[in-house]
Amino acid sequence: MKKTLTSFAFLLAICSRAGAQVAPEATSGAAHMDYSLRYSQTAEFGGNIGNWQTAAASGLVDYANGSERLPFSLTNTGGYTFTFAGPSYTTGLFEHLLISQGIIWRRWSVTASDNVSYRPQAPTTGFSGIPGIGEPIGAPSPTPPSSETILTVNTHVVDNLATVELDDKFNYATTVTAGGSSELRRYPDGNGLNVNTQKANAGLKRRLNARNSLTTDYHFSYFSYPDYGLGFNTNSVLFGFTRLWTAKISTDLSGGPEWVSSSNSADFPSSTRFSIRASALYTFRLTSAELNYNRGVNDGGGYLFGAESDTATFVLSRQFRTGLDLGLHGSYRRTSGLVNNGVTDGKVAGVQANRRLGRFFSVFASYTATDQSSSSTLPGNTLNNLLQIVGFGVSYSPRERRIIQ
Repeated sequence: MKKTLTSFAFLLAICSRAGAQVAPEATSGAAHMDYSLRYSQTAEFGGNIGNWQTAAASGLVDYANGSERLPFSLTNTGGYTFTFAGPSYTTGLFEHLLISQGIIWRRWSVTASDNVSYRPQAPTTGFSGIPGIGEPIGAPSPTPPSSETILTVNTHVVDNLATVELDDKFNYATTVTAGGSSELRRYPDGNGLNVNTQKANAGLKRRLNARNSLTTDYHFSYFSYPDYGLGFNTNSVLFGFTRLWTAKISTDLSGGPEWVSSSNSADFPSSTRFSIRASALYTFRLTSAELNYNRGVNDGGGYLFGAESDTATFVLSRQFRTGLDLGLHGSYRRTSGLVNNGVTDGKVAGVQANRRLGRFFSVFASYTATDQSSSSTLPGNTLNNLLQIVGFGVSYSPRERRIIQ
């Protein structure tokens, strides 16, 4: 099984090398494609788990077809890490591929996407989720946010998430949404809990005026563990408010009850909890910042049979006219088991500087620190101390190419 999944990931890396990053909005009539290639070296200091040094060759390709009615976009990043000193925790392939196809017709739109990844650890930063390889801070983090809320080392994971979303604009002020998703996460080395997740959602957004909107959302989730024959489901209703404070600052806040239940109450006792989703976004010509907070029930982060998680993330990026780009990121992950009530606290913080050298080349340096402690009994491949990562390297990024249709 391990060899099969590894071979699949390797073929995916080769076949999807012409991938692309999902653009938030396609430009009508103009397709665009751009790519970057990077070489990086890292030194990782793990305390009682040892120190190691690596080199990584990686790349990112972005494509969007620019169609107004049938927008298509694709993001692909991946590479290979070589270990030349210390334990080979991160040696091997990593890959993240996201494909999205939309259909827009008059007042309604449908979007289908598939999100597949193969990583040697729980994701921490950037679209790839791998720290120290030179991805710009401020670029999309793993999308959607990963449910692997417990930090790990030397833990290969194959994850596939397929989603469908429908939007219907009744009029200028009212929008109805509905969707569903299916996710499979597998640990080919047998050092995590395999899990299947099915979700469905429906929502209503009512625009009050140019700046304010009210939202109501219903979410259903079913989590199952095929190796143990266990499963439970959740139902939640969220009431929210979105506000556009200025052209550059916006906030979104929603919350409501979340009910946990199972056909076997002995394994998963029924309970009522509270779900929260909040975000604040600031965008300016050379500076952007984003703050997100989510609270709700998830699949257990890979090592618990269900958990309530609190996740807070912050990203800040700043461009200077001198050709210097700076980025800061941080996150906090608290995972509390539904069954054993153990609590795991994980923290990630990092900074990166990128300096352009001419039209196509740039150099970068980064520092990332991850730390985790837990009152739960977790396997040895989960992080249980401070891990520091120092990385530097060079990247090659030609200008974006546009193709007029």
